[in-house]
Amino acid sequence: MTLPLQDSILIVDFGSQVTQLIARRVREAGVYSEIAPFNTAAEAFARMQPKGIILSGGPSSVMWEDSPRAPQALFDAGIPILGICYGQQTMMQQLGGNVEGGESGEFGRAFIEVKKPCALFDGLWTTGDKHQVWMSHGDKVTTLAPGFEVVATSEGAPYAITANEAKRFYATQFHPEVVHTPDGAKLLANFVRHVCGLAGDWTMAEFRAAKIAEIRAQVGEGRVICGLSGGVDSAVAAVLIHEAIGDQLTCVFVDHGLMRLGEAEQVVSLFREHYGIKLVHVNAEDRFLGGLAGLTDPEKKRKFIGGEFIKVFEEEAAKVGGADFLAQGTLYPDVIESVSFTGGPSVTIKSHHNVGGLPERMNMKLVEPLRELFKDEVRVLGKELGLPDIFVGRHPFPGPGLAIRIPGEVTKERCDILRKADFIYLEEIRNAGLYDAIWQAFAVLLPVRTVGVMGDLRTYDSVCAVRAVTSTDGMTADIYPFDAAFLSRVATRIINEVKGINRVVYDYTSKPPGTIEWE
Repeated sequence: MTLPLQDSILIVDFGSQVTQLIARRVREAGVYSEIAPFNTAAEAFARMQPKGIILSGGPSSVMWEDSPRAPQALFDAGIPILGICYGQQTMMQQLGGNVEGGESGEFGRAFIEVKKPCALFDGLWTTGDKHQVWMSHGDKVTTLAPGFEVVATSEGAPYAITANEAKRFYATQFHPEVVHTPDGAKLLANFVRHVCGLAGDWTMAEFRAAKIAEIRAQVGEGRVICGLSGGVDSAVAAVLIHEAIGDQLTCVFVDHGLMRLGEAEQVVSLFREHYGIKLVHVNAEDRFLGGLAGLTDPEKKRKFIGGEFIKVFEEEAAKVGGADFLAQGTLYPDVIESVSFTGGPSVTIKSHHNVGGLPERMNMKLVEPLRELFKDEVRVLGKELGLPDIFVGRHPFPGPGLAIRIPGEVTKERCDILRKADFIYLEEIRNAGLYDAIWQAFAVLLPVRTVGVMGDLRTYDSVCAVRAVTSTDGMTADIYPFDAAFLSRVATRIINEVKGINRVVYDYTSKPPGTIEWE
């Protein structure tokens, strides 16, 4: 990147489930950060030349023979380091302290008492204070490394916070990055701004300018092709790239007939008429629906749609004369999750629709201008670029579209029924002023028919489920607590206005155990 990486924080990942939250908290403090697995941290450190380092938690025990370690060069660099949970333990072990397995761990809420002043506490905590934190550890430090002292303790962790002020090394046994540590974000902000001396002035305008310069340098006089899905990520990527290289960019919008009501027309209008971006609009509804005929398994549906998308995209790319680069709306969570800190395989819950298979087949280089951003940051960048709220603020929409919101076989008739029901549902959410309070809301057309009565006549039609969840990153989600009057109004409108539906139900399942989408 061309960002001023010397004004950054490197986060070394030891496999914690919440490492992403550390990066988010640092960025919320106005400081740019990146995550690197421990086994590539040395290369990341050399590239970034950061002003500070944070060592994450992790599932390993430092007493295991092959447990991960931080590169020694990080401790020798003379810059501030903060170790969290496993990060504290490996720091102590590597610098001459000792860690032992506890007979019982410490998990959940705990209260620490501040014993001494510390740079982490400046303007926040004072000696004698007690504060809630979130613990999650089995092992514990039993001997401090030379130069460290205890600055806070808890009942189960006598070394809850330790500090070596001379070297500006700090370590917490608890997790400051989670919301269950109420002052955790402030502690992290103190570390990156007061201890590391960073100004906290990293902005999306700065990111935009740096990325435009980077895209121009990468692409040169080459041509870029970008697959538009209608979602936020590809839209923001396309507009940013167009701002950088203008007519060297061609967008391809493959309309597979599985979009929401009026969405295809909206995408074409925005990019062609508002931004003047070269756009190829491919109407492939018959091709996709024909291939989906008879398919009921969700994985087979996803894989067919993903594979067919690649075929159509390849055909259209050839028609426009090929390109040197392929643009993708890859986000930072995708990058992090695709690089396991151990290199081991992970369980596939469901395949994700992406054009990741294209570069190898089409001999193109990737342009991924959003790969350092989280979803909410992409929305901020979209606003910075002037994208209308209807695009920037829209709920996530899956690549396979309505196909995975129609369990069972997908037909044009069922797509049309679902499109109308979904439109009504979202319209009522917007009318109630709830759209921005909800992470994702949508209707699902079930492969179930039930008996009903309409106008004294018997009906035998489909069931529609409606779903709405709140979330911060899509990794976990809770149901949105609509009141009964709202749900009744939605059900009445859908049944009255959509022929083919005679019953509406609300999905009360959180994630986990369910996923947000039904398939």
